[in-house]
Amino acid sequence: MEETVGQTSAESVAGRFGPGGRVLLATVRNLAIAGGLVFIALVAMSIVSIVGRKLFSWPVPGDVELLQMCAAFASSAFFAYCHMIGGDVKVDFFTHNLSAQIVARLDMFGSLLVGAFGTVLAWRTAAGAIALKEVGETSAVLGWPVWLAQALMVPGFALLACAGFYMSFYWLRASLRGRP
Repeated sequence: MEETVGQTSAESVAGRFGPGGRVLLATVRNLAIAGGLVFIALVAMSIVSIVGRKLFSWPVPGDVELLQMCAAFASSAFFAYCHMIGGDVKVDFFTHNLSAQIVARLDMFGSLLVGAFGTVLAWRTAAGAIALKEVGETSAVLGWPVWLAQALMVPGFALLACAGFYMSFYWLRASLRGRP
């Protein structure tokens, strides 16, 4: 099976990046691993809560709140890594016959949009967290501050912005060199 542009393994992608790109890739990979570990912990907690509720009438207090708060962070942790390794969804129906240089320019534009979108998400999520902190909203069962869960999403979105802008420059260089 032939490997296409943007659909490569993390190791081969890292070899094409400069030192800054390798540091960014390592950072977003570690954040994605942290997000995966949080999801594993959430699954374990949910199993314990469901089994405890059904067999012993002893659920984990605030399990739904924990699930919502932690899943928000964990899901935001994957976006940047996915973009840097070319794992995001691309529909190449119209571009598969184009030259590698044109595809690289389209990827550059797409990555620029991802960077802009990540910037807006980080900004508005941070603004929302600040607003929630000011009003002092807490979760119903555990009494945890809701702003904290929202603030934990900001690094993932900020790294998505960094990854988008980095990949935009990466694809710009590739298009100017005439190769992916």
